[in-house]
Amino acid sequence: MLSRTVTVLAVLLPLLLLPANAGGASASAAGEYSNHFGALGELSVAVAQAMPPDQYAFRPHPESMDFGQLMSHIATTNYQFCAGLKDSDPPALPSPTDKDGVVKFLSDSFAYCSAVIPSLTAEQLNKTHNSPDGRLLGREILLAMYIHVAHHRGQAEIYLRDKGIRPPSYRI
Repeated sequence: MLSRTVTVLAVLLPLLLLPANAGGASASAAGEYSNHFGALGELSVAVAQAMPPDQYAFRPHPESMDFGQLMSHIATTNYQFCAGLKDSDPPALPSPTDKDGVVKFLSDSFAYCSAVIPSLTAEQLNKTHNSPDGRLLGREILLAMYIHVAHHRGQAEIYLRDKGIRPPSYRI
């Protein structure tokens, strides 16, 4: 009897984990990504806010971007990825160098993407678009963007630690 129950669960459990609307699986994937993207943005902005204004020009190595350039790079690339998903050009972007300007630029880039991502259709996720990483499917762009932000935010956390600053705690 126990083995029969285990067999039934093994067959039915995967079905329970499928999205309620299998035809809308891609659309729900954009919604799920959007939820995680919000946390990604909040943490990234918190990292940018953690660095004192007088340290925005700090670079750990002469060939590295300085902290402000690194945060601006994340922002610029966010705009490029999300404009690509819309099949449009990014809006005119600022070039701030001061902390307040960079934090606003970074925050605005996440807001821009947060308006794009939840409305992506299954067709847009399965279609090829331009991106900073070349022509990719929409779903690949979402993954590339997440990896890009996480990679550079991790670098920024090392910059903070080099200055004796504890980075904000990771949260999802």
